[in-house]
Amino acid sequence: MASEPDCKGIEGNRIGGRTIADFRNRELRAQMTCAENVHAEDTFRFGPFVLRAAERLLEKAGVPVHLGGRALDILVVLVNRAGQTVSKDDLLKQAWPDVTIDEGSLRFHMVALRKALGDDLRGNRFVKTLRGQGYCFVAPVSRGRVPGFKVVEGSVFGKASKLPARLMRMVGRDGAIQEVSAGLATDRFVSIIGAGGIGKTAVAVSVGHRMLSEFDGAVSFFNLGPLNDRLLVPGAVASDLGLHVEANGSIAGLINFVRDKRILLIFDNCEHVIDTVATLAERIFQEAPQVHILATSREALRVEGEHVLRLPPLEAPPDDSGLTAAQALGYPAVQLFVERMAASGQRYEMSDLDAPIVGRICRRLDGLALAIELVASRVSAYGIRETASFLDDRPWFLWMGRRTALLRHQSLGATLDWSYDLLPVLERAVLHRLSVFMGEFTLQAAESVAADDGIDGKQVVVAVANLVAKSLAAADTSGAMTRYRLLDTTRAYVLARLARSGGDGGSSHCHAFRRAEVPERTDAA
Repeated sequence: MASEPDCKGIEGNRIGGRTIADFRNRELRAQMTCAENVHAEDTFRFGPFVLRAAERLLEKAGVPVHLGGRALDILVVLVNRAGQTVSKDDLLKQAWPDVTIDEGSLRFHMVALRKALGDDLRGNRFVKTLRGQGYCFVAPVSRGRVPGFKVVEGSVFGKASKLPARLMRMVGRDGAIQEVSAGLATDRFVSIIGAGGIGKTAVAVSVGHRMLSEFDGAVSFFNLGPLNDRLLVPGAVASDLGLHVEANGSIAGLINFVRDKRILLIFDNCEHVIDTVATLAERIFQEAPQVHILATSREALRVEGEHVLRLPPLEAPPDDSGLTAAQALGYPAVQLFVERMAASGQRYEMSDLDAPIVGRICRRLDGLALAIELVASRVSAYGIRETASFLDDRPWFLWMGRRTALLRHQSLGATLDWSYDLLPVLERAVLHRLSVFMGEFTLQAAESVAADDGIDGKQVVVAVANLVAKSLAAADTSGAMTRYRLLDTTRAYVLARLARSGGDGGSSHCHAFRRAEVPERTDAA
């Protein structure tokens, strides 16, 4: 049986003429040699990249770039001597001090560096090979200090939180608020997911107010909706935290600031800048153990630590002609509908005769809080029955709501525009074609209707899953076979959009033909 290695006097052990201590310190010496003439706080900017010498970090548009240690050493040398020819021997001495390495290793790490920078055989934007001489960093480089953050008066770390006002009353969301609050306490990172207009922001704001005392007022709310560029996210977050940004903000600098602080960060409306928010949230979760994160989005961030809560629609009564007013008012969707009618100036007491109609309206609106509020505000002009009939053949989703709301929340059409415009072209095409289904459909039926010479069945399957993830379609997995459906509001929007544009490249005729072939799938699949 092999004996255990003797660890005593390990510093005296030698491997190939070197002590263990030599090997332990070699990496540190390499970094010190490579950093010659590089100040500890220097930062280099070139193209979309930022190289931070002290942190040994390369970022592209604020997002960290994975780069091995040796390749990073080479980059530091080349950037520090930008515009100058650096011989291969010089690079080897700088990156591998006191070690004999052949040029093959240098070429290997240079390939990794070029790949990270986006250089290829068609053009060398950053590093140029000078045959027989060495390498030269040819891109313009600016050199400065790492952006700093300073707390200014009114910071969230003072007494005042940065939260919108709490809603006077929320209908049907007590359970969700409690579940999110509990999840934040135990898991630190929760994302509220759901369709546009379902009430994610309202729940997040309520959770923030509920947890103010838990975080001693250090709760900060970031409305990311107005940002039209994902690169603005780190700077906007820093600014909203009450920090003075001395230069272009970075994810690394922001994390360094919150690393030792106990705070609740609420990122609202993440879907259009989701890649940057996902990177930021994951790194905060990993590197700042006292920070708790709550995000709202129409799709999950899909990062480490995230626990997803899909916010359900407000419950509406079943299709029951015998439904009484008292029974209907037991459902949150009906409660909200009646409350919003009263708020719009309509004196209304729901009768047993009207109860099934109101129930049908709420079901038709998919239990979306925004849709219910918008439609309820029109009852004073049209009456219950006429309002219900408008949902079948009028573009009701264009009705306007509160003037002070965000533009995309002033009508359900604007909310759906927001979701639709974020879809890739292929997912839009599949969404158009799925609008032929009046009810539920199977995945096989979706392939039959949506696939053609330009879109194959596998692409349809992926697109359906993505539409579910982005809260534009719903999936029922309770039965032996998963069944899908477009939300009624989404389907009405898509059909109206297709009508305005004259169809989808001739696909309407194709859909009608297939629908005739498989009526059981399109109507009742």
